[in-house]
Amino acid sequence: MPTAQFLIGARTMPKTDIRDQPAYTLAEAARYLKVAPATLRSWVIGRTYPKGSGLAHASALIDPAHNPPPTLSFWNLIEAHVLRSLRTDHGVSMDALRKSIKYAQHTLKIDRLLLRTELRTDGGRLLLERYGELIELSASGQMAIRRTFNEHLARVDWDEWQFPVRLYPFAGVTQRDRPVSIDPQVAFGRPTLNGKGVTTATIASRIDAGELVADIADDYDLTEQDIEEAVLYERAA
Repeated sequence: MPTAQFLIGARTMPKTDIRDQPAYTLAEAARYLKVAPATLRSWVIGRTYPKGSGLAHASALIDPAHNPPPTLSFWNLIEAHVLRSLRTDHGVSMDALRKSIKYAQHTLKIDRLLLRTELRTDGGRLLLERYGELIELSASGQMAIRRTFNEHLARVDWDEWQFPVRLYPFAGVTQRDRPVSIDPQVAFGRPTLNGKGVTTATIASRIDAGELVADIADDYDLTEQDIEEAVLYERAA
């Protein structure tokens, strides 16, 4: 039987691609992205809210790789990372965001827009302009959102086919710009020190067990700064 595929722009990718396979629970993804679990859950499964004398349901913004239970893929992680910029950092309403994403997708004819590099050009411009129209956002307000939006997009690496391959999550205040990376080809997609292959969780657990920083650094050929950055990422709110 042929491999199931989905369309992004003019290209098709097999559904068996490791980047599109279920890999993260909601709790894990929320921790890696530094997003409140309840917030991520509402993005993935929607939410119910009171309306008039009854209840209404807001649809999800992310289609999880597996459900139930909702389990996210690496590409879902990228989608949530992009939404974090708009929803968490700028308080964009889910309804307005949902409408603006659909508008941009319809205009550009691109499925799963939140995965595409076009977000840095036409896709992102149309999405933000549409959102600005929906809430009458000022030009300066759009500029502020655009700057943060681009900062988030700069933390994603794409391959030659323009699909996300690596994410550099925000890791608190560190001396290096990208101390931590998430790559589905490394450590089963768990956060690692960038270029080192050692998971941040392993380092933090050894520190919590009372081991000396110097000993851990020697075991993995790391610097004390590496150790500090792994702990900062793991313990960031």
